[in-house]
Amino acid sequence: MGRYIPETRSEQEAMLKDIGLKSIDDLYSMVPEEVKLKDLELPAGKSEMEVLEEVTKIAEKNLVYDQIYRGAGVYKHYIPAIVSYITSKEEFLTAYTPYQAEISQGVLQSIFEYQTQISELTGLDVSNASVYDGAVAAAEALFMTLERNKNEVLVSDTTDPQTLEVMKTYCESRDVRLTLLKGKDHRTDIEEVRAKLNEKTASLYVESPNCYGLIEDVEELTKLVHENKARMIMGCDPIALAIYKTPGEMDVDIAVGEGQQLGMPMGFGGPYLGFMTCKKELMRKLPGRIVGQTEDHQGRRAYVLTLQAREQHIRREKASSNICSNEALCAMTASVYLAAMGPRGMEKLALSCYNNARYLENELKKLGFERCDEGEYFDEFLTSSPIDPKLLEEKLSAKKILSGLPCQDKILWCATEVNTKEKIDELIDVLKEVLS
Repeated sequence: MGRYIPETRSEQEAMLKDIGLKSIDDLYSMVPEEVKLKDLELPAGKSEMEVLEEVTKIAEKNLVYDQIYRGAGVYKHYIPAIVSYITSKEEFLTAYTPYQAEISQGVLQSIFEYQTQISELTGLDVSNASVYDGAVAAAEALFMTLERNKNEVLVSDTTDPQTLEVMKTYCESRDVRLTLLKGKDHRTDIEEVRAKLNEKTASLYVESPNCYGLIEDVEELTKLVHENKARMIMGCDPIALAIYKTPGEMDVDIAVGEGQQLGMPMGFGGPYLGFMTCKKELMRKLPGRIVGQTEDHQGRRAYVLTLQAREQHIRREKASSNICSNEALCAMTASVYLAAMGPRGMEKLALSCYNNARYLENELKKLGFERCDEGEYFDEFLTSSPIDPKLLEEKLSAKKILSGLPCQDKILWCATEVNTKEKIDELIDVLKEVLS
C-alpha cells in the first residue's frame, strides 16, 4: 500500500498533532453522522487474471452496433491507426498542461501545433489550447463578448439542446441575460434577430450546421450583428469547415465547436475537446491556455505559456475564466489527426460525408421517409417516419443498427464516411423488412 498512500502512519500522527486533532475522523467532525459511510462493503480482492475474466464477462453484455446513423453532436468517423500509435507513446501521455510548462517543451509544441491547425481550419487569428468540450467552449465564448453596458446575449433556438443548457447554467451564475430566439423553418430567423438586437446586446450565437443539420446564413447574420456593434459567435462542425466558408471568411468574431470528430472515438460521452478561436483583438479575453513560440537566450526555438495574466493560476480575480482548462491529450489527438489527413484529406473526407448523406436521403425517400426541410445541409437531415420513430429505433437496434435520433414523430439521420453506399444499401434492406 505504500506505493499508493504517500505518508506513513507516524507522519499522519505528527500532522494531526500539529493541528490539534487525535484522529483522521476528527477532520470530518462537521459532516453529519447520517451521511458518513461506515463501511464501503467492498468484496475481497481478486487477482489480475480473475479481474480480467470478470470484466470481460461484463463487457460481453454491451451491444456493439455494426452500423450507426446517429449524429446529434457525437459522430462515428474512421480514425487512422497512426493517431493512436503516436498519442499512446509514453512521453505524450498526459491529460493536462503542466504548470511548470516550459520544462515540457514537447507537450507545449504539440499544443502550439494544435492551435495553428485550428486557426487555419477556422480562418481566425488565435486559438487557445482547448477546453473541456464544445458546450463549454460555446458558453465561455458568450462571456468573451460582454462589456460594461452590454450584458445580454442572443442565442438561436436551433442550437444543440445540451449546449443550450450549459449556456443557461453559465449565464445564470453570472447574471447575464440569455435571450432565446425563435427560429423559422428550423433556421435562425433573421427578422427575429433584427427585432431583438439592442444597445445591450453583446453577441449572437448561431450554429452552422445547426441542431437540425441545416447550414445557416451566417454571413448575413454577421453583417446584421456588426451593424449593431455586437459580436458574432459561430458554432462549427470541424469536418464541414473543409468545404464550406470558414468563420474567418464570413467575418465571424469567435468560432467554437466540438472537436470529438478530429480523431476521438465516441467513447460513451468523452473525454472530448472544445476548440475556440477568435480575432486577434479578442485574444486577451480568450479563456484557457495559449502557447506561444519564442527564442531562448541562445536563439533556439522555444515554447511558453503566453498572456498568462488572464489565467486563473496567475490572477484569479482577473482571469478570463476560473473553471476551464485544456484537454492536452485530446488536443494532441486532434493535431495528429489533422496532420495525418492534411488539407486535401479533410476536403475528401467532408465530401464523402456530404455525398453519403445525400445517397441516404434519396434511398430513405423511396421508403416514405420524407425530408422535412429545404435548403443546404452537411451530413445530417430531418425526415418524417412512416412508423413510430421509437419503435423503428428498437427494431433496428435488434439488428445491431443504431437509427437516426428520434425527434418526437421525426428522425434526425446522419451519414459520415463510414456509412458507405454498400452499408446504406444494407440499412435499406433491413428497413424494407421492418416496414413490411
